[in-house]
Amino acid sequence: MTGRLMAAEMAEQPQVLARVSARADADARAVRAVLPSPLAGVVFLARGSSDNAAVFGRYLAELRAGRPAGLAAPSLYTRYHASVDWRGYLVVALSQSGATPEIISTCQAVRAGGAVVIGISNEPKSPLADTVDLLLGTDAGPERAVPATKTVTAQLAVLATVTSALRAAPGPDGSLDGLPAAVAAVLDDPGPGRLLAGRWRELDRLVVAGRGLAYAAALETALKVKETTGILAEGISTADLLHGPIAAVYAGAPVLLVDGGGPADADTEELRTLLASRQAQAASLPALSGVPEAVQVIAAVTRGQQLAYELARARNLDPDAPAHLSKVTATT
Repeated sequence: MTGRLMAAEMAEQPQVLARVSARADADARAVRAVLPSPLAGVVFLARGSSDNAAVFGRYLAELRAGRPAGLAAPSLYTRYHASVDWRGYLVVALSQSGATPEIISTCQAVRAGGAVVIGISNEPKSPLADTVDLLLGTDAGPERAVPATKTVTAQLAVLATVTSALRAAPGPDGSLDGLPAAVAAVLDDPGPGRLLAGRWRELDRLVVAGRGLAYAAALETALKVKETTGILAEGISTADLLHGPIAAVYAGAPVLLVDGGGPADADTEELRTLLASRQAQAASLPALSGVPEAVQVIAAVTRGQQLAYELARARNLDPDAPAHLSKVTATT
């Protein structure tokens, strides 16, 4: 049981996020320079943790651009060989390694169909760089632990910048104000995650729920728990949980509720009341106050990393190297 690499890379996040925040204005100008005009819509292309970051981007893009936004299905191009007219669309491709084959081939297909493609990667000289119109780096440095941490929060910050460039009135955005300090504050407070991990170390399943921008944090927290511990954790929207899946939440069932600091938190509070009436084990990790919603959500992702790390150690597992996983998954 070590976790040395994951802990060190989590600790680097304030510095990484400070670098990303410092270039936000320049990155937004670069995005505006390549945007289709008129913009028909925005589609995000990713897998794994990057796919969870894409959910965050999808919400911000539609809010800011006033155009439809969604998530791409790579198999339409790699397996079904779809021919699609992408003129007027912006596609944002996320890949930490910049080397996932299906991401590269799908970028090639949508660009050939007329899309403008922006890549977000931690590797500036990766194959992704050769298949996009603009590459934005996460500037996170080498990441050796299998569970992605600093590259994920850096992707989220870059997505906040990319989507700020979609607004009708360019100018200071403010959505990343205070981000490095907020994440540093979370990292300086590991106790809540450690305490909850102690209570939940014998779990065999976990529901993680959030809504709006916080849905992305719920998805990413569930993935980190699965990766580091093998617990069957499901990230889900609070709205979806209230449909069929609520039948699986019985007395004593563990549910982690993620607050995002935005209007969707009202739904999370309603769910908390319902779970209490069902005697489920509903819990939350501390949320920040007085920060923009995007910052709150990125900080919640860091809280989720802490919980996953502590759960793995409580179960005598090495969070650096989960069983049967590798750093790059070569899906095609």
